[in-house]
Amino acid sequence: MESQFASNVRNSAEESFASGLYCAESVVLALARAQGIESDLLPRAATAFCSGMARTCGTCGALTGAMMGVSLALGRSEAKASVQPSYEATQRLIREFEQEFGARDCHVLLGCDLNTPQGQATFRDQRLGQRCVQYTGKAAEIAARIVSEIKG
Repeated sequence: MESQFASNVRNSAEESFASGLYCAESVVLALARAQGIESDLLPRAATAFCSGMARTCGTCGALTGAMMGVSLALGRSEAKASVQPSYEATQRLIREFEQEFGARDCHVLLGCDLNTPQGQATFRDQRLGQRCVQYTGKAAEIAARIVSEIKG
């Protein structure tokens, strides 16, 4: 059963996306806020990850935003600290996202290349932004659940 915490993070990410922020921006912002972190730098740092890494057909921005949120919770701030907690949580996040949606790359998930006029037309005409809402919400939810399980 989905935790209330993960559900709230999912809703926050979906609301940010609906307000006009993109996938990575929305997810990292929701995960940061859930940890009590408020900074305009977070969505700014995530912008280039949106649309499959700046429309390069790379990893879904919702997933990369979730990875940044996991790192905010479990990452290291000094060289002698271990990367393992963050790496293990991120590997789990990627596995669960791929199990849920069958892929991790934006162009595969959407079926179009957002860096072409044809791909952008397909995105608009087929209302693929609705899929992005699902990816955004679910990536935030998975990350929030994993972090809460690890941090207890």
